[in-house]
Amino acid sequence: MIFAIIGSGIVGLTYENTYERIKLNEQRVLLRKLNTILSPSEYDNDLLVDKIVLEQDSMLGTSEPSNAYLAYKNNKPVAIVLSPVAPNGYSGPINMLVGIYYDGTIAGVRVVKHRETPGLGDIVESQRSDWILGFDDKSLENPGSKKWKVKRDGGEFDQFTGATITPRAVVKAVHSALLYFQEHRKKLFKQTTDGSGTVKNS
Repeated sequence: MIFAIIGSGIVGLTYENTYERIKLNEQRVLLRKLNTILSPSEYDNDLLVDKIVLEQDSMLGTSEPSNAYLAYKNNKPVAIVLSPVAPNGYSGPINMLVGIYYDGTIAGVRVVKHRETPGLGDIVESQRSDWILGFDDKSLENPGSKKWKVKRDGGEFDQFTGATITPRAVVKAVHSALLYFQEHRKKLFKQTTDGSGTVKNS
C-alpha cells in the first residue's frame, strides 16, 4: 500500500511537471501545420489565441465542436482555417485543415488524421504526394459547382489508381467547407475569443 501511494504520488508529480510542456509542444506542432497553409508573413495575429469553437455541423462533417483559426493583418481579416471532416473515407473519417482566404479562395488543404490504406488512400497526405496541393487557389467559382468532383464523376480533380473513394470524399468535404464559409463568413469574423477558446461576439 505504501509503495502504491508513493507510486501514485510520483505519477501525479510527473504529470503536473510535464503537462504544460506537452501542451506547449502540441501547440507548436499545430502552429507548424497551420503555417503550411498560411505563411506567417500573411498575418500578424496569434492564430492559437484567435481561435473559435464551432458547433457541430453537417456541412463541416463534424459530429462534435471543431476549432477554427482566424488570421488577421493590420486588424483586417485575411483568412480562416477550418477543421472539417470527410466522414466517408474508404477506411473511416478523414480529418482535415482547410484554409480559406476572406475572398473565398482556398489558401491550402492538409489531411491531419486518417486510416486510409498505405500506398493508396494515404496519397492525400502532403508528405506522400502533391495531390492535396491541387486545391490551392480554388474557389466555388473555380472550377464551378459541377466540377467539384473527381474526374471519374465528371469533375476536375484527379482520383488515384485503385482508390477513388478517398479523393472523392476529400473533394466533397473541401467543397462543403467552402459552402459553409460562404454562408457564415461575416458571422465567423465577428467572433473573437478570450484566449481560452470561449467564443464571444464582438
